[in-house]
Amino acid sequence: MVDVFEEVEDQIRTERYMALAKRLAPWAIGAGVALTIGLGGVWGYQAWHNAQSDKAGQIYLDAIEALQNQDEGKATALFGELTHSPLKIYKVAGYMDQGGLRLQAGKPQEAAELFDKAAALASDPFVKDLARLKSALALMDTAPYKDIEARLTPLTDDKRPLHLSAREALAFAKLQAGKTKEARADFNALSLALGAPEGVVQRARVAIDLIDSGSGPAMSQAVKDSLTVNPNQFAPPGMPQGPEGAPQ
Repeated sequence: MVDVFEEVEDQIRTERYMALAKRLAPWAIGAGVALTIGLGGVWGYQAWHNAQSDKAGQIYLDAIEALQNQDEGKATALFGELTHSPLKIYKVAGYMDQGGLRLQAGKPQEAAELFDKAAALASDPFVKDLARLKSALALMDTAPYKDIEARLTPLTDDKRPLHLSAREALAFAKLQAGKTKEARADFNALSLALGAPEGVVQRARVAIDLIDSGSGPAMSQAVKDSLTVNPNQFAPPGMPQGPEGAPQ
């Protein structure tokens, strides 16, 4: 009799398990399908990203080759094409290098607008501030001092990646605006700044000497030239620099 009861219990238990399995089966199948779709989506995105990166990288290399062949028209068009890339880093590169070429062509306002677009789009703090610095430098000869000051002052904070370059640029802007005393004080601070690159220190000392000798206005263009970053210096990770190389 005990065997009969055990057999009945086993049967009931089996029926319950079967019923439970039937209820859970759609969920289990759905989870499996979701996992498969998820993995497929990740793989698909990676493949898409790689394809877009390869495409944009080739456009960038073609632009650099055009520059090496002194075909600035083609280079400008190719950098412009990069600004439509779905990959942000290449969009930023397109705006930055287009801006450099506009500046080289004597179109500072257009250059500044392109640098501003790069700054607005960039997520990396260094790249963002580099674009802002280049925009300010592009406008140095045409914009009022107050505008240049407003652009550069936030970049001079010690926590910003290019604060020394921004301080140097602001000192030059003051000198150009006739604020010689303030400019000298800024150059003096730069010449004594801990951790300042040797180039910054040397230029600051030269600036002080020229100001003291009364030649400050004459050295303004030389100072600006030393601060202006090469137009072809910005490259996405893994891409070569332009023919003029990276700034020191």
